[in-house]
Amino acid sequence: MNVERFLDRYDRQIRLFGVEGQEKIAESKVFIAGAGGLGSPISFYLAAAGVGKIVIADDDEVEISNLNRQILHWERDIGKKKAVSAKEKLTEMNSEIVVETMAETISEENVSRLIGDADLVIDAVDNFPVRYLLNETAIKKRIPFIHGAISGFHGQATTVIPGESACLRCIFPQPPPPAPSPVVGTTPGIIGLVQATEAIKYITGTGELLSGRLLIWDGLLPSLETIEVSRDPRCPDCAGPGQIIPPRIDR
Repeated sequence: MNVERFLDRYDRQIRLFGVEGQEKIAESKVFIAGAGGLGSPISFYLAAAGVGKIVIADDDEVEISNLNRQILHWERDIGKKKAVSAKEKLTEMNSEIVVETMAETISEENVSRLIGDADLVIDAVDNFPVRYLLNETAIKKRIPFIHGAISGFHGQATTVIPGESACLRCIFPQPPPPAPSPVVGTTPGIIGLVQATEAIKYITGTGELLSGRLLIWDGLLPSLETIEVSRDPRCPDCAGPGQIIPPRIDR
């Protein structure tokens, strides 16, 4: 690593959390489930922040209807695998990080392998069955899980610390009815950046996380609020003793 280039590139961040904090970012590995509306801003800003390894799983192809919100993909990418398109943009943005993409649909059979030894799991998918699968697997692996979801002008986000805070199924015991969601492109931008910020805060040990709280965004009013959420002792994903499970990385 070129130390002078490292210090120059991340100078404005180093002013916030020091060289040690930036080194933690450079040494971290983040798994992002999805390279669409949420995955685009999440991966874009984590790459810019210098996350050392970004792993993305998405088996979809770029369609013209994606282009109003999925900023990693451009007109020239229509018909291309989103995983391929995402890797091209992120490596061009920051050649000093590792971007690993997998054109696979997340399932019970492969979710543990895809997540691997990541320090964080970030939800950027568009359906609750896969979200529940990510939530459950992250808890089993003792990896923090950052959830985000959007519809129209509305969005939500929370951070799950296994063994400490409410998990996704604690908050939403039953999934909402499946339906195509209308969306304006700015909404995943806002929620995705909240998720990326949570990731940076967790890695560097800066500020307070959204653990135990659900952030709710209403872009029509506009308003942004958080509500407290609690663990469910009957939750099938995280039920058990309330001890704090040590995080995977030293905060």
